[in-house]
Amino acid sequence: MSNLPLLLVEDEPNLGETLRDYLRAKKFQVELAKSCQEAREKFHLIKPVVAILDIGLPDGSGIDLAKDFRKARKDCVLLFCSALNDPSLRVEGFELGAEDYITKPFELKELTLRLDRILKSRQFTLKNPDELKFGSLIFWPKRFEIQDGSGEISPLGQKECAILELFLEKRNEVVSRDEMIETIWGENSFPTNRTIDNYIVKLRKWAESDSLGIIKIVSVRGIGYKLEIKGN
Repeated sequence: MSNLPLLLVEDEPNLGETLRDYLRAKKFQVELAKSCQEAREKFHLIKPVVAILDIGLPDGSGIDLAKDFRKARKDCVLLFCSALNDPSLRVEGFELGAEDYITKPFELKELTLRLDRILKSRQFTLKNPDELKFGSLIFWPKRFEIQDGSGEISPLGQKECAILELFLEKRNEVVSRDEMIETIWGENSFPTNRTIDNYIVKLRKWAESDSLGIIKIVSVRGIGYKLEIKGN
């Protein structure tokens, strides 16, 4: 997954240039922006697959910047790197569909390990068709959207999308929480069972809206979940 365009938004010159050079050595096509204005210009110019965003910027917030990026492109991977270890900011970032939130200071190797894990999980999206239909339901993996049985279209966060893609790849098979964590979060992440369960809630509502009644997400006690699709 090298040679991918990556936008790095960091206003601290030494850190920004160090990260840029390090990621370029890892074969990413990195453009560095030191302000929101510069970041918006470069975002539309290079169309990055990944955007790594600081939050405290001289002319605005990385959170607001991420909102603009998400409106423009739903398929861009968002990753926050910030000295602000505020739980409310972390939650807001994840609600925007950010893949990760790394608190400064951090090891350079940690950043690349997280990037590798994120991009590995995105390979599901890259190889899937643009549109998948199951019963009366529709899933657009590259648009990060789903349509329920009533025809209502809803956005998906990137982790919700990755979970659904994993379920579809292993339809009618049990997917353990451990497998979800390793595939989607990475071996060194430790989300709680409650975190995973919360991501399932939205997907389950979508599945249960199927007017044909052939789709269901079943809890397997003590193990994980199974996406049941009758006739598949």
